[in-house]
Amino acid sequence: MKTEQREKMANGRGFIAALDQSGGSTPKALRLYGVPEDAYSGDDEMFDLIHQMRTRIITSPAFTGARILGAILFEQTMDRDIEGRGSADFLWSVKNVVPFLKVDKGLADEADGVQVMKPMPDLDALLERAIDKGVFGTKMRSVIKTADPVGVHAVVDQQFDIGRRILDAGLVPIIEPEVDIHSPSKQGAEDLLHEALNSAIDALPDDQQIMLKLTLPSTPDLYADLVANPKVLRVVTLSGGYSRAEADRLLRENHGVVASFSRALTEGLTAQQTDEQFNAMLDESIQSIYDASLT
Repeated sequence: MKTEQREKMANGRGFIAALDQSGGSTPKALRLYGVPEDAYSGDDEMFDLIHQMRTRIITSPAFTGARILGAILFEQTMDRDIEGRGSADFLWSVKNVVPFLKVDKGLADEADGVQVMKPMPDLDALLERAIDKGVFGTKMRSVIKTADPVGVHAVVDQQFDIGRRILDAGLVPIIEPEVDIHSPSKQGAEDLLHEALNSAIDALPDDQQIMLKLTLPSTPDLYADLVANPKVLRVVTLSGGYSRAEADRLLRENHGVVASFSRALTEGLTAQQTDEQFNAMLDESIQSIYDASLT
């Protein structure tokens, strides 16, 4: 299974669906889906509703491995079922979509122009559970706000320190050092990040592969050398706050990079739509992101 999943991630056509909104971002995701905060009370009801939304997306006839390479799940989604099967098992066995798990616990307070990840004291146990449930890889996110060399290196060092633990556990880490699209020094931050990533990847053993999830860069094809690096299984990009149309346009300028969109994927989907309307809108979204990912 792992070999087949790795082959799909390396050479398949399509993109990764990011369905990993966690506690902090769930209310906004539900609001955009047409479910206001007064429609539920407490975290349990909130997570039940977001699971219903994710289940509706994943079980849609539009959502298949023909156009979608993988899907990133929130821990609670991994622990729940879809149509009587574990979510990760359903993704791979029924939809032919490679399952990933978001493992970070959110962001620390800003320092040196960045937000590194909060501590992950239960990481080893979480990785063990993920393997048991059939997960292929992980994702963890940091944020870079300014072109501060100290901060950028702190982000990359932390990502790769944890990334090596994930590799040692037998999973493929998606390393996501997001550069804020509103940064006043976005291009400078990306140049620093590019250099730091190359150094960190060079230090990896030749038989290990990571994935990268990067902000759409100000300089098209900035990450072309990372796309070609044999230690990088795939380079994917986040929508980062851009509309789907703008994210698709920028993605086309970055050859070999594929999408890993969250909000841009679910843009226009609402709880009030009929299944026919919902599936048609999702199909249109998936097709536009798929097309942009083929450049």
